[in-house]
Amino acid sequence: MIEQPAVKERTHSENSAHEKEYLGWGQIEGLVDRLLEQLPRDYDVLMAVTRGGLVPAGLIAEKINQRNVMVAAVMFYTSEGETLDEPVFLQFPSDALLTRKRVLIIDDIWDSGRTAMGVKERVEAAGGEAEIAVLHYKPHHSVYEEKPDYYVVETDRWIVYPWEPTDG
Repeated sequence: MIEQPAVKERTHSENSAHEKEYLGWGQIEGLVDRLLEQLPRDYDVLMAVTRGGLVPAGLIAEKINQRNVMVAAVMFYTSEGETLDEPVFLQFPSDALLTRKRVLIIDDIWDSGRTAMGVKERVEAAGGEAEIAVLHYKPHHSVYEEKPDYYVVETDRWIVYPWEPTDG
């Protein structure tokens, strides 16, 4: 497979990790369109990572007419906001659904990378071939040398997506 150039856009400043960037629905559609420009169309399965990956995965599925969309329900944070040592898989497709399948794992953001990589490891353990696509990649927060196979924006900002509840 030919590697796509990964860095598309960069936002960074000294305090950018504390700066919130609020996105609207039109911006999400634009990011999804830019992500689609990078993606091959030969995936057998799209796998949405809950909860943030549900909307991007749904939009991608509609735009490429992919009906085989699965969900990986993953918890990495407690209700008190504490980070767990390992991901907890609340729901995951059976191995039989993933064996010998090309799977595109879709999430909204790669922060530490632990969620996406945990899902990728599960897919590969089931005998599937997995790639990861996200809208935003935070290289300075990542705990992995690897990065997502496909992403649109590299940033350090705190991204607030339109599907997230707002305070107040």
